[in-house]
Amino acid sequence: MTAERFREFKMPDVGEGLTEAEILKWYVAPGDTVHDGMVVCEVETAKAAVELPIPFDGVVHEIRFPEGRTVDVGTAIITVDTQPGGAPAPEPARSAQEPATPEPAQPGPEPEKKRQAVLVGYGVSESSTKRRPRKPVAGVPVQASELNGRGRTTTPAPSVQSVPSVQPSEPRPLAKPPVRKLAKDLGVDLAAVVPTGPHGTITREDVHAAAAPPQEQPVRPTAPAPVASAAERAERERRVPIKGVRKATAQAMVTSAFTAPHVTEFVTFDITRTMKLVRQLKQDKAFEGLRVSPLLLVAKALLVAIKRHPQANAAWDEANQEIVYKDYVNLGIAAATPRGLIVPNIKDAHTKTLPELATALGDLVATAREGKTQPADMQGGTVTITNVGVFGVDTGTPILNPGESAILAFGAVKEQPWVHKGKVKPRQVTTLALSFDHRLVDGELGSKVLADVAAILEQPKRLITWA
Repeated sequence: MTAERFREFKMPDVGEGLTEAEILKWYVAPGDTVHDGMVVCEVETAKAAVELPIPFDGVVHEIRFPEGRTVDVGTAIITVDTQPGGAPAPEPARSAQEPATPEPAQPGPEPEKKRQAVLVGYGVSESSTKRRPRKPVAGVPVQASELNGRGRTTTPAPSVQSVPSVQPSEPRPLAKPPVRKLAKDLGVDLAAVVPTGPHGTITREDVHAAAAPPQEQPVRPTAPAPVASAAERAERERRVPIKGVRKATAQAMVTSAFTAPHVTEFVTFDITRTMKLVRQLKQDKAFEGLRVSPLLLVAKALLVAIKRHPQANAAWDEANQEIVYKDYVNLGIAAATPRGLIVPNIKDAHTKTLPELATALGDLVATAREGKTQPADMQGGTVTITNVGVFGVDTGTPILNPGESAILAFGAVKEQPWVHKGKVKPRQVTTLALSFDHRLVDGELGSKVLADVAAILEQPKRLITWA
């Protein structure tokens, strides 16, 4: 048996600098034949779901991790027998999910007592010295079960004076010394006071209430509503580990929100002419077989606005203290998927014609819904569009995708009364919201970009005159 017979396939870094991935699905099982380039499993990284092809031929000998397990990059996940039919295969190594069987403890000398760790780094050793017996108190006998030292029971010490044991008929009321003094000053018997403090402790308010003259018609306090216990709440709750795309999105949003100073501006306008153009383009032969939607024209309008104001297409380089102006637009489209929000982008979107942009947008959305977006498709974005209108939302304050200068939120299109040519008429109205990094884009520049997008969508012929 040669050392090269059983080869391990390790979890690769399918993105840039990723450290782990979750195994979503295995396509093979032990005993299956595999060949070079064959997809053996699907994994989800912090950026996307990716299929992994194996780089050699053979028969699957062992699958190291089950579906749903998160594995570090560089860890062997499957072993392949590249020389099937040879010498008997060794027993598969115990996988990470199989607990080791503990060996029975061997008899031996009693271990030496060690110090117990405490917060400051020192230890508390068990003392062999005996504690002096407690001095008896008048009226309170020392019980034989009292503890001496570090948990050892002792017999009661003989008292100097024989005092008869007095057992109170009722437990002593719980109250702090200041409260007892207050009760004494006010002439209040603590045994007759109803405690309201924690663990039945009498408070100052309880003493004052007992000392106050009784009212003719006392008002009984309303019984508090029953509070569900932690166990009862847990039965009606579900906990899902944060991992994969959702974990990466959460981290990116927190970083963006607390790194880039966001500014958001809004504009509401009449989009009736653009909606009419969408219906006309759907009948155009140049768009046959393509998906034409209002989002397509919003994307084109944003690209035209950036062409008119290229300073808005930039990035902030904190390490080098530089602003990086970009002469290309990788247009991101926020897509909601079962695994969470992802933002793939259309590379060099500024160079595409309207039919080419429609094709790229359709492919991007379809791939995202299938969960097949590759990590490279989500890198290098410059600006993003998020279509919140599909959920019936008018607008919002979107958070920048990390490393980008602006994000445009496209709200729902609704028929509303609008002043058109001097008369109030029903028109289709929408709202755009543009968030931008105020380190890169000042208020004037951001306002011009947003106003241009709205102007184009209000008069779509500007796609020709301004492009």
